[in-house]
Amino acid sequence: MTIVFKISENIKPLMMEFYKGRMEEKTPPYSIFQVKDFDCVITLYESGKVMFQGIGADIEASYWIEEERIKNGRIIDISGKEKEKKEEKKFFLNMSTIGSDEVGTGDFFGPIVVTATYVSKENIPFLTKLGVRDSKKITDAKIIKIAPEIIKNIPYTTYILTNESYNKNWSEDINMNKIKAILHNKVLFSLKNKNFAYDKIVVDQFVYPQKYYEHIASAKDKVTDITFMTKAEDKCLSVAAASIISRYIFLKEMKKLSTTYNINIPKGAGPLVDEVGIKIAKEYGFDKLKEIAKLNFKNKDKIKSGLKNN
Repeated sequence: MTIVFKISENIKPLMMEFYKGRMEEKTPPYSIFQVKDFDCVITLYESGKVMFQGIGADIEASYWIEEERIKNGRIIDISGKEKEKKEEKKFFLNMSTIGSDEVGTGDFFGPIVVTATYVSKENIPFLTKLGVRDSKKITDAKIIKIAPEIIKNIPYTTYILTNESYNKNWSEDINMNKIKAILHNKVLFSLKNKNFAYDKIVVDQFVYPQKYYEHIASAKDKVTDITFMTKAEDKCLSVAAASIISRYIFLKEMKKLSTTYNINIPKGAGPLVDEVGIKIAKEYGFDKLKEIAKLNFKNKDKIKSGLKNN
């Protein structure tokens, strides 16, 4: 698999820092760096184009695609097409909405948690006073404090995809965007089916709408009246509330893992994750990771390599 797209200027230094220490000495013409990292070769060119090649290209590229979405409002699909969205002036301030958001798709450890919430316009002042906004912009401590209040007062539906189920169902035909689309559709349909009076259903856009609907084409029950928006967590309180509940549940699941294995289980997919993965595999066997980690991530190979070298 090969994925190519042009990165923004503010992402370049982040990318160079991320891959520092792993860059090849010899690089292709007109390139800034090249990294050959297990199942993926990453090359950044002077033009700003970045190329991901290999069976792990989609996983590696997805991290930077997400960074572009969060920091620049850009939507880049895995075929390399992209579309920059201008800031939309729809904030749904006087509307009742259903919105959904997910957590855990970029984390090696821990489940994927997807939540949909229904926020009536009467509940908007309550959430605003509580300080509800995108969970990525709120500390974990505040999420732990306000999420129970949201859960008590706002209708919601959550689905937790365990890593055991994730690993059993993963295949070459099911990438992360498809998994996200299927799970969003599941929680949205469940909440919509409760017959709340809503004006809009809003989803934070992680893929083009046409592709989203292709991903859920085989679902028996589908929600199709969706408004897709970039940075929806900052524009729609039901999406923001969903992101907070998802994050809260994810943090609780990670705490359970840390207690079970008597080690602090880190979030993300960086070097510290590899270190913890090696320790768990040494003590409980490599197969234990099938239950608690996403084994299509490249961390799996780094952990295997670490076990051989120890």
